[in-house]
Amino acid sequence: MTHPVRRIGFLLWPGTRPLTLALAEEALRVSQRVHPDVHYELLFLQAEPGAEAPLDGGWQLPGSPWAGQLEGLHKLLLVTDEPPGALSPALSAALKQAVRAGCVLGAVAAGVYPLAQLGLLDGYRAAVHWRWQDDFAERFPKVIATSHLFDWDRDRLTACGGLAVLDLLLAVLARDHGAELAGAVSEELVVERIREGSERQRIPLQNRLGSSHPKLTQAVLLMEANIEEPLTTDEIAQHVCVSRRQLERIFKQYLNRVPSQYYLELRLNKARQLLMQTSKSIIQIGLSCGFSSGPHFSSAYRNFFGATPREDRNQRRSASPFELTESVAERS
Repeated sequence: MTHPVRRIGFLLWPGTRPLTLALAEEALRVSQRVHPDVHYELLFLQAEPGAEAPLDGGWQLPGSPWAGQLEGLHKLLLVTDEPPGALSPALSAALKQAVRAGCVLGAVAAGVYPLAQLGLLDGYRAAVHWRWQDDFAERFPKVIATSHLFDWDRDRLTACGGLAVLDLLLAVLARDHGAELAGAVSEELVVERIREGSERQRIPLQNRLGSSHPKLTQAVLLMEANIEEPLTTDEIAQHVCVSRRQLERIFKQYLNRVPSQYYLELRLNKARQLLMQTSKSIIQIGLSCGFSSGPHFSSAYRNFFGATPREDRNQRRSASPFELTESVAERS
């Protein structure tokens, strides 16, 4: 069966990285190679005049300058790796007209900024790169900023940037043509696994802790390196050269929890990741995350997540592999 041609536009600002576009373009090109009946037409447009000039390193934005209209597109993704300035009135009007015409709008990396400036993300979830989350949340309180890899909320698509653009495009392929095609593309690209949109960005340790306290950082790194055979609080304190009481005071001050509680949460989050991403048995996962028995693991897991490991795994696996939002699923 021949599928209709889908036109996807990429509106680009200076500062867009080559990798971002290469990943998006390659996913769509490969889909057409592995399934000849799939047709995507890609359109690259430069949002600002003069963007055709070579950037540092000789990289030049592809496509032609935006000519005043955004018509006939099924999806339009705004792409930039740094927050741009204010949009021109003409471009603002064109984007709003595209929405009225039924175009699905999206953004990659800092592309969320122009959409939010126009109010086109108000009331929507939007994946925002960890570097900008505080700034974005403060400037655009009507947007539900998340630390997800990507979000597909009704007629808005957002990816935090980096490799997450590939995850988003695989979700688009799955929605347009089924999970089998998305799986074939991921295999062709030697992608280890297809990541769900709701997976969290890997935020640098200092940013995650909200602190640069060296003893706290050392202690957390020790915990992360010793998941299967957890250290005691006394052992951790000895390794980082502080007393147990000092270590507890540091954790309480910066993380509002004692070291043992933080360590337990760390192990449980690792266990949940393994539950969703591997076929290991629940017993194997519990033991690999430092729990002495199945009942001990199940009890701790239920107390923290509100469901047993088995219940959580079954619920997540019964959902779409790309975890599209309920509103999207309802429209399928």
